[in-house]
Amino acid sequence: MVFGFLKSIARRAFGHDPRQVAAVDLYTEIVEQARSPVLYEEYGVPDTVDGRYDLLTLHMVLVLRRLKREGEGRRGFSQQLFYVMFRNMDDSLREMGVGDLKVGKKVRELAEAFYGRLGAYETAFEKDGDAALRSALGRNIYGQEDAPEAARLAAYARAADTALAGQPAATLTAGRVAFPDPADIPQELRHDPA
Repeated sequence: MVFGFLKSIARRAFGHDPRQVAAVDLYTEIVEQARSPVLYEEYGVPDTVDGRYDLLTLHMVLVLRRLKREGEGRRGFSQQLFYVMFRNMDDSLREMGVGDLKVGKKVRELAEAFYGRLGAYETAFEKDGDAALRSALGRNIYGQEDAPEAARLAAYARAADTALAGQPAATLTAGRVAFPDPADIPQELRHDPA
């Protein structure tokens, strides 16, 4: 597994508590999906630090939406998953050579961006049709609200949201998730009119 190293580091950092291990396992699967080559090669997501972070955020939002549907009972696990993500962000920044004095500020900026996107995507998912979701994804991932590639990404996000709705919360809190294959979303959707 490509992310075995991430799991071993994370387990050392977070201990062996079953909930923490499950959160690390789930986060690792989210990262794997967010790094699917097809999302960069066919969907046109920029293969940059920002592009990767934006796809990670989208997939985290999708999982957190699913957990939220379970009510307060899964809130602690959602918090643990969020903590794992931002602990990983902190570690990644340090590995990239960001100085100790700037890491906290950068993590805070990433968290603010995450919450902004969480709000935008939640609002967009609740609206009928995909226009709002295309616009939010276009703005946040492609840098323009009317990005033609955003239509296909919106269709993928809707498919993932539906797939997650059909998965038991207990599966997620055990550290497993199944996302749809982004290659299964037709390419011609990128030309879909708003």
